[in-house]
Amino acid sequence: MPTAIFTIGRSGLTATRRNLELAAQNVANAENPNYSRRSLTQGELVMTGTIGTNTQDSLGGVRPGTIERAESALVQRQARDSSSALSAAKAEFLGMREAESAIETSGLYTGLVEFEASLTRLQNNPLEPALRLSVLEGARKMAGNFRIANGTLGNARTLVQAEVSAKTLTINERAKELAAINADLVGAREGTAGRAGLLDARDKVLRQMAEEFAIQPVFNPNGTADVTLSGTPPMTLVTGANAQSVSVSFAADGTASFAIGATGFVPSGGAMAGRASALIGMAGLQTDLDAIALGAISIANTAQGNGAAADGAPGQPLFAGTGAGDINVVLASATGLATAPSGAPAGSRDTANLAALLATLGASNGPVARTDTLLLGLSSRVSALETRSDGLAVVASSAETELLRETGVDLDDEAANLVRLQQAFEANSRVIQVAAELFDTILGLR
Repeated sequence: MPTAIFTIGRSGLTATRRNLELAAQNVANAENPNYSRRSLTQGELVMTGTIGTNTQDSLGGVRPGTIERAESALVQRQARDSSSALSAAKAEFLGMREAESAIETSGLYTGLVEFEASLTRLQNNPLEPALRLSVLEGARKMAGNFRIANGTLGNARTLVQAEVSAKTLTINERAKELAAINADLVGAREGTAGRAGLLDARDKVLRQMAEEFAIQPVFNPNGTADVTLSGTPPMTLVTGANAQSVSVSFAADGTASFAIGATGFVPSGGAMAGRASALIGMAGLQTDLDAIALGAISIANTAQGNGAAADGAPGQPLFAGTGAGDINVVLASATGLATAPSGAPAGSRDTANLAALLATLGASNGPVARTDTLLLGLSSRVSALETRSDGLAVVASSAETELLRETGVDLDDEAANLVRLQQAFEANSRVIQVAAELFDTILGLR
């Protein structure tokens, strides 16, 4: 009997020690967002002894079982999906905000308005040299504003493209990492700390991948995860220990195209989808900007062609260029501004041609109105993206909180476990002590 008590007490101490180790591990990783709390399963240990032909069960204590890891497939999926949606909205918002800043800080709208104002002042005294110089200087400033807008928008586009290229390399590294984890999981023994660590690493990589691309993971019975990128069409990225590579290319207008192997696809979520959408938006802005610049060139040069300069000579082109990137003033002298109608004599104060130019510039489809519409639409889009991003941040935060509640470490619970385990350790120690005293008493009998 004392020997059985020794065995029971020792098994209790062993189980308590292993539970203490897990509790300490949980406490140490309480602030680790990629850690799922651990617990130890236990079962009653019953030994069987045989004396002669009689077999009888006897109590043997407790049998430490396997290490279980807290997890919830549903909550993990919700956290991944909400993170993916937030990343997409935030990436598009940041990209379009840079585009908005690029055009607003260029002073394009102000330059157009000031050029129009200088023409209006010239209308009051069309032969005044200072007013003519002011118009020519306003034209140069406006052309410079177009070139600045074109350059800053190009810089914003380049930054987004660089981020797309860098994150493409990152997602390929994550795919290789997941494939390596899958290979290790195949050989990991069920219920061990090593396997629990691999599962933590697997879920961490999946969350990181979901931030860049919306994913559809499939979990196999052995714990491995196969990953398909959501999009048109869906593309398999990781299968077991094998990983594919994502590639990206950029079109002449700056938009991005993704492919796995030779098959192209359009991502439906994640930061990559947001960046791709931002690049599409920037391409549209570039098209509009070039169209406005070309419209200003055409309007001004047409007016010049329809009028006469101060010396009575036919008007010559004011601007040259094909868009916002190369618009430039080519009129050599302010005296060449064709304020009077074609055929008017030298020194004519007739401003009919100038009035026609002002009417065209100020029309509802003129450069000033189109620039105002462009900036207003861009501002509205950025504002809507910011609102959407803020809303999705609340959803993602809620999902993350739920994930931490399901799988994270509660220090209050762990503190209570430590007290309970300390009492259990002391109690098992006391059992062994009592057994020893009992054994000594039996040996001391005369």
